[in-house]
Amino acid sequence: MSDQVVSLGGKKRSTFIDKVKELLPEGGNLSLCLTCGACSSGCPATGLDGMDPRKFLRMAALGMDEEIEKSDWPWMCTMCQRCIYVCPMKIDIPQLVFNARALRPREQRPKGILGSCDLALKNPSTSAMGATPEDFAFVVEDVLEEYREAQPEFADMQAPIDKQGAEFFVNQNSREPVTEPDELVPLWKVLHLAGVDWTYGSHGWAGENYCMFLADNDAWEHITRTTANQADKLGCKIFLNTE
Repeated sequence: MSDQVVSLGGKKRSTFIDKVKELLPEGGNLSLCLTCGACSSGCPATGLDGMDPRKFLRMAALGMDEEIEKSDWPWMCTMCQRCIYVCPMKIDIPQLVFNARALRPREQRPKGILGSCDLALKNPSTSAMGATPEDFAFVVEDVLEEYREAQPEFADMQAPIDKQGAEFFVNQNSREPVTEPDELVPLWKVLHLAGVDWTYGSHGWAGENYCMFLADNDAWEHITRTTANQADKLGCKIFLNTE
């Protein structure tokens, strides 16, 4: 029997989970998993694509980067953070999911999310439907006039845009002014009856941020900063995110 020399050690291959640990405080506690399954019990994405949070975390811990990159499950996760809430070790699985999405080249990420993000970047509305500030203003004014006439008890209801000094800066799901304009009104009525001093912004009025779900950090920041800058410009004290 010939002698064989086995070499141990050497430089460890950098894996996905190593990169995530570098980004998260205290490594995101990813190494503390007890495999208890509490995360999977309340996860709305458990069972989809044959995956659940516990299995996903173990795959990451085992360095199964290629399998994670090919899996569609990270895109099914809503990042609702229920898994963190029930985890006895408070492991940040949603952050792991977010970074798993970034493993795919941007152009290969889900077309619906990708398209909505790109539309939101096209104009300062940040609308995932591509509606411009002018489009939004036209719809708001038209719907407001209609309901004032149809319902006299709301004849003095307001839906201001770019009101300087308003207390609340309010955003709106960008689908509603484009496809369901009547759905704008219930929120206006609530704010009106509550006597809230509020305004939309012509810039950054869209409430959703598909770039966040796309795991595009630069685009995510651009969308968020557009909204924050407009709220600051108007001197609003509180940002009310309806989404």
